[in-house]
Amino acid sequence: MTAPFDPPAADAIVRGACPHDCPDTCALLTTVQAGVAVKVQGNPDHPHTSGVLCTKVSRYTERTYHPDRLLQPLRRTGPKGFGRFEPVGWDEALDDIAARLAAIALRDPEAILPYSYAGTMGLVQAESMDRRFFHKLGASLLDRTICASAGGEALVQTLGGKIGMKVEFFAESKLILIWGSNAITSSLHFWRHAQEAKRRGARLVCIDPRRSETAEKCHEHIALLPGTDAALALALMHELIVHDWLDHDYIARHTLGWEALRERALQWTPERAAAVCGLDAAQIRALARDWGTLQPAAIRLNYGMQRTRGGGNAVRAIACLPALTGAWRHRAGGLLLSTSGAVPACRAALQRPDLLGPRRPRTINMSTIGDDLLHDSSPAYGPRIEALVVYNSNPLAVAPESTKVARGLAREDLFTVVIEHFQTDTADYADYVLPATTQLEHWDVHGSYGHTDVLLNRPAIAPRGEARSNAAIFRALAQRLGFDDPCFLDDDYTLCRQAFGHDAVDFQRLLDHGFATLPVPDAPFAEGHFPTPSGRCEFYSARLAAQGLDGLPDHLPNHEPAGSSARHPLAMISPPARSFLNSTFANVGSLRAAEREPLLEIHAGDAGARGIADGDWVRVFNDRGSHRCRARVSDRARPGVVHGLGIWWRKFGADGTNVNELTSQALTDLGRAPTFYDCLVEVEKGHLHIPPAL
Repeated sequence: MTAPFDPPAADAIVRGACPHDCPDTCALLTTVQAGVAVKVQGNPDHPHTSGVLCTKVSRYTERTYHPDRLLQPLRRTGPKGFGRFEPVGWDEALDDIAARLAAIALRDPEAILPYSYAGTMGLVQAESMDRRFFHKLGASLLDRTICASAGGEALVQTLGGKIGMKVEFFAESKLILIWGSNAITSSLHFWRHAQEAKRRGARLVCIDPRRSETAEKCHEHIALLPGTDAALALALMHELIVHDWLDHDYIARHTLGWEALRERALQWTPERAAAVCGLDAAQIRALARDWGTLQPAAIRLNYGMQRTRGGGNAVRAIACLPALTGAWRHRAGGLLLSTSGAVPACRAALQRPDLLGPRRPRTINMSTIGDDLLHDSSPAYGPRIEALVVYNSNPLAVAPESTKVARGLAREDLFTVVIEHFQTDTADYADYVLPATTQLEHWDVHGSYGHTDVLLNRPAIAPRGEARSNAAIFRALAQRLGFDDPCFLDDDYTLCRQAFGHDAVDFQRLLDHGFATLPVPDAPFAEGHFPTPSGRCEFYSARLAAQGLDGLPDHLPNHEPAGSSARHPLAMISPPARSFLNSTFANVGSLRAAEREPLLEIHAGDAGARGIADGDWVRVFNDRGSHRCRARVSDRARPGVVHGLGIWWRKFGADGTNVNELTSQALTDLGRAPTFYDCLVEVEKGHLHIPPAL
């Protein structure tokens, strides 16, 4: 069964939504001529998109009609990792996959692991029929932590949920702290509002180890060391207290734990924080004065800064700042990290966890997949992973410590199915590769984590070749395994209608306009009413204390603090290259050409000490691995910190690696998230050695 698709008339324009992992969730218009999508542009009627798309998505037709697009099922014919396949029919592929999963499930269904994340952010193609299928099967559950779970947990513990300011009101702010975000690359439409505020006289400050494109266009750049954000936030609190830049009424009425937080913050003088952060104490004092005296003041926080050991505590500390000054009283004041908590998705109806019955399968953290694929069976761990089903993700490129991921995927006793658009690094190791539809070819609905609209995506063209939607593939597998629950008959369009229930969103409006605005208040916490257990902004979290954790936010040093290793003296962060979004666009010709090749940004002082000139080949290494790339000597890097720009597919790397050869599987303080930016390395000048072709 498939969702309804009526081919649009000649020269039709079809409404859709961008599926990618970006807070902006743009509304799309796809121009179709004779069944071919010829142009994708932003929908000017959608206030948050305003007709403007990023460079990546504006070239979506290039991705959909890419000559390397997978258009039929493939079966492995060579050794794992060599990427050798033969075409196979859908029925033969699905019959064999279903039979092999059934045989494993008969022994122990927890030996089967789904692995997915945000290759599409759609509620239907990312988390509906797939979850129903694996719940019914009884497979291991996946802890989907690889991007945002530390910051998300911190918001829940402090504000009560992943909610915050409306992005459009940043245009009215007088001070904007852009903290851990390269907004020009990762949140283009927020940047539009920030620029409007700047034209009106607002002060923009970028807090980021890297002098990013965004930092260059702000009034000030505060280049702190990776993983020291909580120390900076606590020092700002110190100055707010000492100078009485506080809203005592708001603190008394709408916060919890103030006296304890006050005592801790007073221990963090600007001098102490400056020594930890690698900053000047005067710069910290000036920033505190701005935050305490300019109103309305707002923080646009992003997820990069929570990818260190203390990332959750850092987000908690930063999330306390607006309540101290009463910034939440204004619709242009407060903080925005994510608005996804406002999306009224009926996830239980989509995912059907009730299909598990009384079973409680183990949960495996996607961020430690390297270790998990190599783990043997044990009473404490459970069965060895025997089958891996990958969709909406490319773990060999995006997961940390990728040498281990490659070793695990190379196991001959591991049965791997990959549902994909292209033959990615991970697909090279698959036993079967199944062709998936792109966003232009299927139904879906989307929330957002950067604004407060929901969007509908209509298919603009028929699926290319033999491609099928993710939901259709899992429906077909469910049928072959004899799952006869009526929910496995729901087509993609029906799933779209189920996503928001009957009352939360007017589905007819989605059909007519492509988007609908959620009824959320302009200033969500002007009068408190935080969705925490106390109803207050919780400086002190009793829930964390009950887990044996510190109830107050604090600075936690990195697992690998800068300057702590003589062998690996440089801290490395791995922000995305401007033309890429995770690993999704790394094979699109025009975008790959814009990036040219994998780069390591390094400060002139660090380069000179190692005899490295701009453009030299270098080897970046630590005890986990080694990666070769070009050096870019640049003032984007501060002394002691290098930037491995990602995420390139490994097969496009000079020696078949990318920066995640070096990153660690160590986890964050909250949310069990990866610590990509908590990584020490050394860099040396080195000639390129390309291994023989496989």
